[in-house]
Amino acid sequence: MGISFSIWKRILKHKLEVKVKTKLFILALFLFNALSFAQTLNGQKIGFVNTDVILEQFSEAIKAQSDLDAWISVQTAKRDSMTRALQTEYVGYQQKFETMTQEQIQAAQQSLVQQEAAIKDFEQKKFGQGGEIYQKRTELFGPIELKIRNAITEVAKSEGMNFILDKTDTLPVLLYSDDTYDITFQVLDKLKRGK
Repeated sequence: MGISFSIWKRILKHKLEVKVKTKLFILALFLFNALSFAQTLNGQKIGFVNTDVILEQFSEAIKAQSDLDAWISVQTAKRDSMTRALQTEYVGYQQKFETMTQEQIQAAQQSLVQQEAAIKDFEQKKFGQGGEIYQKRTELFGPIELKIRNAITEVAKSEGMNFILDKTDTLPVLLYSDDTYDITFQVLDKLKRGK
């Protein structure tokens, strides 16, 4: 025997009531959290800065980027030179292959494999994760980033701001902003004046 229609009706009504009550509870919880957050920010002054703009216009950052680009060019040229040498040796190997002994073939192949491994090792050492490029960037930009953070802190304190967010194009931490609270150029001015 099946379940009667009236029982199904009561079960479905109960499930619907539970869903509605659950949704109302979640909505109430969300509103409570939103109001609590709004109360927390009541009276707080929030500003933002665009560090991309600062890095593009601050002379020390421009110089550091130029130095990093020059270092990358040197390393890329070294890698390209190694690659051309490997290609030249490979072409020579292909041209002489027919006249080579088995021992010469093995020696040439081993040399090609070693050169290829050396290129991969060079790329990993220079450009890989945690490679010299990251160390060079930290060396060049570390002091500049510290200056920028210090300038942001000084401007924020002088403007009486409680929070500063970063509005960069590459990794935005801010979805909306009123330009009234943008302190980017004040920070850039402080950096340029060196005070």
